[in-house]
Amino acid sequence: MSDPGAAAVPLFDDGKAEGAMRTIGEVSAAFGIKPHVLRYWEQQFPMLKPLKRSGGRRLYRTEDVQIVEAIDRLVNREGYTLKGARKAISAQGVQVNPSITGAAPAIADTAGGVSQDKVGSTSAPEVTQQLRAIRNKLAAALD
Repeated sequence: MSDPGAAAVPLFDDGKAEGAMRTIGEVSAAFGIKPHVLRYWEQQFPMLKPLKRSGGRRLYRTEDVQIVEAIDRLVNREGYTLKGARKAISAQGVQVNPSITGAAPAIADTAGGVSQDKVGSTSAPEVTQQLRAIRNKLAAALD
């Protein structure tokens, strides 16, 4: 549905290496997300755990940046709730997406619908068929 090229890709044009740790300010600026929102996401997403230095200074590793990118994409562009985004990220794991920071892992795209793996006890084609039937019933009810 969404064009992968249209997604906002953070550009860390600060002279640091691709895998360098980033401060909360750098991550905030790259994604256009306020630092207090990033701190809140740390509470809501247990997989997001930046390193904390003395004085509480946060340093985001490459993995943390990809998780922030995935949360931002799911919540702000695809309309997921925080709970739904947390489930999607937990269920999918981390996969490679070179568009983020070179060869860094990122969360798999969910815009295409149900993954090809089993969802509960129903396969993706069965879920798609069920959803189409529901859509048709709803369209018929509106006529």
